[in-house]
Amino acid sequence: MNKIKKWSKEIIVLAIILFIAFTVMDLWRKPQTLAPVLLEQHTLVNGESVSLAELSKEKPILAYFWATWCGVCNLTSPTVSELSQSGMPIISIAIRSGETSRLIKGMENKELTFPVINDTSGQLSNAVGVSATPTFMVIDNGELVSFTSGWTSSYGLKMRMWLASF
Repeated sequence: MNKIKKWSKEIIVLAIILFIAFTVMDLWRKPQTLAPVLLEQHTLVNGESVSLAELSKEKPILAYFWATWCGVCNLTSPTVSELSQSGMPIISIAIRSGETSRLIKGMENKELTFPVINDTSGQLSNAVGVSATPTFMVIDNGELVSFTSGWTSSYGLKMRMWLASF
């Protein structure tokens, strides 16, 4: 019983340390302001034109920066796809993930169904200040209200979107 108590305490301490470390990393990586280029009109891989500024006027929108070559993104993309199918407003930006036809085929193979802007050269993500994939930004009324990078759960994303609604 003493071993279980000791391990429980150690796990709790580790969880607190990890929470603090990840929070500090997010604060360090978070852009001071949202780059205007992200809010401009962009073309999705399906040819549709979108503006995050316009979309975020209705309700908060999740901007998901990811890449086909990113190992952690392989874990988060199915979650983002499920949230998109459930009605969460999401626009994703695929960073340096190849030609559009290749990106579409790869998404179809993995059954990913969220809207995507193909940032083939990484120019958009660089202008926005994304330094790690995956990166999640919640944008409300054209303003950055939440930012995190790395793995996060569907509950974490839902919570960020819910908090942005207030």
